[in-house]
Amino acid sequence: MDQGLDREGHRLIRRLGAPLAGRAAWVVAGAVPALFLAVFFLVPVANLVLRGFHDGGSWTLAGFSEVFSAPRTWRILWFTLYTATLATAACVALGLPVAYLLHRCRFPGRGLLRAIVAVPFVLPTVVVAVAFGSLFNPGGLLEFLQLKESYLAILLALCFFNVAVIVRTTGSVWSRLDPRLGQAAQVLGASPLRTLWTVTLPALGPAIAAGASLVFLFCSTSFGIIMVLGGVKYSTLETEIWYQTTQLLDLRAAAALSVTQLVIVSGSLLASTALQRRTQQSLRLHVDDSAEHPLSPARDWFALSVTTLVVSVLLVLPMANLVIRSLRRDGQWTLQNYANLATTGSSGALSVPVWQAVWNSAWIAAVACVIAVTMGVLVSLVASRRPRNRGGRLSLTLLEGAFLLPLGVSAVTVGFGYLITLNRGPLDLRSSLVLIPIAQALVALPLVVRSLLPALRAIDPRQLEAARALGSSGWQVLRRIELPHLVRGLGLAVGFALATSLGEFGATSFLSRPDNPTLPVVIYRLFGRPGPDNYGMALAASALLACVTAIVMGAAEQARGKGVSTW
Repeated sequence: MDQGLDREGHRLIRRLGAPLAGRAAWVVAGAVPALFLAVFFLVPVANLVLRGFHDGGSWTLAGFSEVFSAPRTWRILWFTLYTATLATAACVALGLPVAYLLHRCRFPGRGLLRAIVAVPFVLPTVVVAVAFGSLFNPGGLLEFLQLKESYLAILLALCFFNVAVIVRTTGSVWSRLDPRLGQAAQVLGASPLRTLWTVTLPALGPAIAAGASLVFLFCSTSFGIIMVLGGVKYSTLETEIWYQTTQLLDLRAAAALSVTQLVIVSGSLLASTALQRRTQQSLRLHVDDSAEHPLSPARDWFALSVTTLVVSVLLVLPMANLVIRSLRRDGQWTLQNYANLATTGSSGALSVPVWQAVWNSAWIAAVACVIAVTMGVLVSLVASRRPRNRGGRLSLTLLEGAFLLPLGVSAVTVGFGYLITLNRGPLDLRSSLVLIPIAQALVALPLVVRSLLPALRAIDPRQLEAARALGSSGWQVLRRIELPHLVRGLGLAVGFALATSLGEFGATSFLSRPDNPTLPVVIYRLFGRPGPDNYGMALAASALLACVTAIVMGAAEQARGKGVSTW
């Protein structure tokens, strides 16, 4: 009798202990990336911002009153918001027809066209700025338009980057819309245009709004585009934070501007996250080809025309011009610009040859990719839990939002925060190269989470409940159902991490040393030095980095599992 009671007691302990162990494992899985984020993002950023509220003896808000009493600040704030809004509207207008063509129509070469549209989003900002600059500068293909350092050039470059966001967020939902809704509307007498306005666009509303909020976020925090294309005429909050921090050493002004930027970023992220959740609830991990139809030029002429214009003029022309100009010198075809990459440029432009910077970028990006994907997997698994209580759901929402913050916080703030925070034990890393892959991993981490999390949230909850009802433990459900779905998005996540790390410029420009620069830093230095040799090397290095990034993203798109959507 006693032995039977003992056995029953052991079984009861196991049944009670398993859930407790499972919850503890999830707490640890969430604590590791949370600690990483706190040490290498929240603390450095908070340290820099708080210094702006301290005058050495007491806390003060004088920085805010000084900054916002200056007319220059209001001009910069208005320019930032106006430009981001205008670029967002343009991206939505151009991206919707492209999303329809690439996700609703079937035609040969669609996969290649999707990759062409996706690549610009992860291209280095310095490369894109150099590409558009070479297009409008003297000797460029569109020099006659006189758009050098113009507002239109900035808008075009922002659209170049972000039209892919609208195509992805909208296209993934558009491909799953039930075509019978539109067919029923047309049977009842609605024209195709009326069907679009009354049936299709309302159904796409959350996806369009989610994409637009992300585009607004990216446009309002753009750094490299404004720095290179804007010259001295245009400034945004991002470039003004850099100017106040690095040129004037006015941390109080930089702190006030950083807080303002954080308010804008937080609003955009909250809107995007909420709308993204609504969008993901309608997605399932399967492909419904019934929503697609063969491309018909007579019916789809508008989408075909807009897509042709966007791809050929907005996306391909600047990069093609960059490659062509990198192969020409003094009016002749030559590989001299690429041969010069083995040198340090003219007039001592660089401390090391460009090929050394290529190697630095490669190994730093590889380390950053490992860090970002590891942390991204943990964050995605934890954030995809489905707690029944409201407090648990709120906690996971805040966790997800926290890991999206690096998308919009000034890279200048992060980089300078490292220099003034990680300069003492036990984390005296100010002079260590390890800070660069950490900073790049932070930039790539939100994109990794955005690539992995939709795959987990699209799992039918009934499948998980059925597995548990049949006696599967939490670990078995994770291993047999969730991890296989997670793997479907892993190739795309790795591609985003590598491509983003290869092109990261903002924080890296603060942290890299002259003897260990990355390729984007070298391109910026060459572009800013006079002389045909340096300019030619900047074009060649930009073309090289663009090609490598395109190859990485092309491979990642091919590795993406069917039915897996992102953003």
